[in-house]
Amino acid sequence: MKKSMMMVCVLLLSWNACALEVAGVKLSDTAQVGSANLQLNGAGIRSRLFFKIYVGALYLPQKQASAEVIIADEREHRVALHIVRELSSEKLLNAFNEAIAANHTKEELAALDGQLKQMAQIFNEVKEVKPGDVVALDYMPASGTQISVNGIARGTIAGTEFNRALLRIWLGGKPVQDDLKKAMLGG
Repeated sequence: MKKSMMMVCVLLLSWNACALEVAGVKLSDTAQVGSANLQLNGAGIRSRLFFKIYVGALYLPQKQASAEVIIADEREHRVALHIVRELSSEKLLNAFNEAIAANHTKEELAALDGQLKQMAQIFNEVKEVKPGDVVALDYMPASGTQISVNGIARGTIAGTEFNRALLRIWLGGKPVQDDLKKAMLGG
C-alpha cells in the first residue's frame, strides 16, 4: 500500500514539473523571467517540409488566447525554442528575418534596422544550435528582449517594438506556421 501511494505521489509531482510533451520535448509548465513567474500558454512544433525544426513554447503571466492582446502586452514573457534539428545561426536568423519581414511594412522594418542588426550579431556569435538546445527570448520591460542559448545570455535588445516584431513571427497576421500559432495560443 505504501509503495502504491508513493508511486502515485511521484507521478503527480513529475506531472506538475512537466506539463506538456511535444514531439518528444518535455516542457515545464512554468518559467521565471526576471521576477515574474510565468505559465505555459501553449506550445507546438515548427516544421518545414517534412522536417521538425523546433518546439516553440510561449510563457505568459496568465493564459491568453488572443494574439493581439499578447503582442500589445508589455509585461514579461518568454518564447522558448527547443531545437530538434541542427541549424546554423545563419539559417535561424534568415528564418526570423523572413517572418519579421512578412509581418511588417518597409517603413516598420527600417525603424527596426538597428535592432535587427543587433540580433544578427548575437546569432552570428552563437554559430549553430543543435538538438536539445533551447533558445529563449525573454522580454523584460525595463531592459528589452534577452536572447539566451541553454541558459547563457547572449545579448539584450532594447525596445518594445522589437519584441512585438519577434512575437509576430509566431503570432502575427502572417505567422511562420498557422498550426504553431494556434498551439502557442493554447489551441
